Amino acid sequence: MVGILAASPVIFSQLWRFIAPGLYRHEKRILIPFSLLSTCCFIGGAAFGYFVVFPPAFRFLVGYNNEFLTSLPSVSEYFTLATRLLLAFGAIFEMPMLMVFLAKIGMIDVAFLNRNRKYAILINFIIAAILTPTPDVVNQMLMGVPLLILYEVSVVAVWLFGRKGFRDLGREDEDGASDGQQ
Repeated sequence: MVGILAASPVIFSQLWRFIAPGLYRHEKRILIPFSLLSTCCFIGGAAFGYFVVFPPAFRFLVGYNNEFLTSLPSVSEYFTLATRLLLAFGAIFEMPMLMVFLAKIGMIDVAFLNRNRKYAILINFIIAAILTPTPDVVNQMLMGVPLLILYEVSVVAVWLFGRKGFRDLGREDEDGASDGQQ
């Protein structure tokens, strides 16, 4: 796991060198900031999961201790819990980037997100119940509430950045001239 994280700059560099020749200039301008922001969102989510959610989740797992029962979690159980939390929170913190991408390709808009907010709340808590490795309500809330906040951040991000889609980049501008004729 650490090897993949340490090698990720080289892996992403090689991936970029493979993809870049097939992209137009305007697609490259969008892809680089999108990739950097996605990376920051994932790392921020993983850090939130490890520093905020992991301590109560681990306390829940070892909370069954009493005079007759002593919990002795193994290193593999600790590592499994930490990995699941890091990946789950890294993934859910990608929601604003996913929503902006969907807005850019024309699948959603702000009106759609506002209209379906009640369904999003329900789906967010279902996702929190599925992705949280421990079955207690506290840890599910520690994932569900950030999902709700990220949904609202997504609405604002779509409002700010989702106005001009990928399909609109190559079309005619207000003057009637296409991008290739300027």
